[in-house]
Parts: sequence; C-alpha cells; structure tokens
Amino acid sequence: MTTDTAGTAGLPGGQRLPGTHGSLARGVSAPVAGTVFALALTGGMRLGPGPGREVLFGRNRPAVHVCLGEDDPLVSRHQGTLTHRGGQWWIGNHGRLPIRLARGRLLFTGEEALPLDVGYTPLFVRGSRHREHLLEVYVTGQDGAAPTPRPEDITLPPRTWLLTEQERLVLVVLGRRYLLHELRPQPLTWQDTAAHLARLQPAANWGPKKVEHVVSAVRTRLSRDGVPFLTREEVGEPVGNTLNDHLLRELLLSTTLVPPDLALLDLPGGPEEW
Repeated sequence: MTTDTAGTAGLPGGQRLPGTHGSLARGVSAPVAGTVFALALTGGMRLGPGPGREVLFGRNRPAVHVCLGEDDPLVSRHQGTLTHRGGQWWIGNHGRLPIRLARGRLLFTGEEALPLDVGYTPLFVRGSRHREHLLEVYVTGQDGAAPTPRPEDITLPPRTWLLTEQERLVLVVLGRRYLLHELRPQPLTWQDTAAHLARLQPAANWGPKKVEHVVSAVRTRLSRDGVPFLTREEVGEPVGNTLNDHLLRELLLSTTLVPPDLALLDLPGGPEEW
C-alpha cells in the first residue's frame, strides 16, 4: 500500500484507493454508515466517520491525502478539506480558487464549510487552460451498500411538467436560445417575446404584460411543487433574468421542453423573420 502522501500515515482507519478505482458515481460499499470516499484522477482515500477526522486534498502530494491537479499551478497545494463533525462530513475550501458544487454553488476560502449529503457529490476546481479538476466524494448511508445493478428494469421517465398549449408556445419563444443550444443563452425580454408571438398569432393581442403573466403563472406553479429558485425571495435582488433562466433550465432538464418544440415557431417567411 502506498504511503507517499499524508495518506494512511497519521490517518487511523484510512485506506488508500488506487487511481484505477472505478468512478464513485457507480456506488460504493462500506460496513460503517458515514464512511467517506474521496477520489481524484491519481487515486483517493476511504475513511470511516469520527469526530475531527479529516481528508485533505490539493496539489501537494506529500502533504495531502488525495492529490488533485498535481501538474496544475492554479490548484492550491492544500485546496480543501473534508471534515467529520456533528455526525456528518463537511467540505471546506482552503485554496485560492473556489470549489464548485452541484447547481453551480461556489465555495470560497474563508466561507463556512458546507455539509455533504449522503451519496455521491462531484466537486470541481477550475485549472489552467480551461481544465476542470474533479474530486468525487461519496458518503455512505445507513445500509452502507452500493446500489444494486438493475440492467433489466424499465427506464423510468423523467418528471415532466404539464403546460397548456399557450404556455408551451410562450415558453418556447422565451427560451428559443436555450433550445438552439447557444453557448450562454439568456431568456428573451418580455417585449421581444411579445413581438415574436404577435407575428405567430396576430389576432391574440400579445403584449409584454400578457407574456409576463403567463410565464409568472408557470413559475408559481412549479415553485409550489418544489422546484427551487423560482421566486424573488429565494434568489434575492437584483433578480434580472435569473428567475426565467432557472425556469427554462428546469423545463429543459425535465424534458418538458425539447428542441423539436421549435417547430411551433415556424413562420411563412422562414427563420430570418426572427
């Protein structure tokens, strides 16, 4: 067993994971609930729970338990720490660069550590030349078992959201840039959306306020059903396009809106009319 890092030396109960270890996203198995697995490209660490236990990760191989971005000087020597306290694992940032978690949440140096959920959590650190360094983390639950392979099970469909024909048309226009896979899409303005709808339905009396009313009703409905970040209270000021951006991303991720919906926008004069 290799001990050329902070590794198992001085880390009771720790076990090294080789670089050939499969992705933690496929699940892990441990006899003790709350065991943490941390894995980078060159290997990783498994450690059982216990007050004050820590897993250090960063670029300086001899001084950390998990080496991340060893050849990238933008990654800090000690980029972050997984710490067990209060019965759960926490992620803290000690490096110059932020650590990116799920839903784009950034954790900066000096901020309070964040609790890690049971299960799989990917952590990213941006490096040189557009590189993204991945640290996979997995915290085992009460059963301590890996997910059972289920190759013959029927694929479960994603939860899609019911939309009226009018709502679908408005949202396809509003989110046209998302459906076209533009690099950094933004929702159209109320005014531009209304103008495009007026071309499609000249007799429908579309205006910015009518568009806003339709979209706001969909956001409210999805928010009540548990979709986060669709209200001003959740995102804070200034709001800008944030609420509509989150709405459109949810509709695409759930496959409620899909690129073929762009056929609703066909105009007699062709795409140049847009």
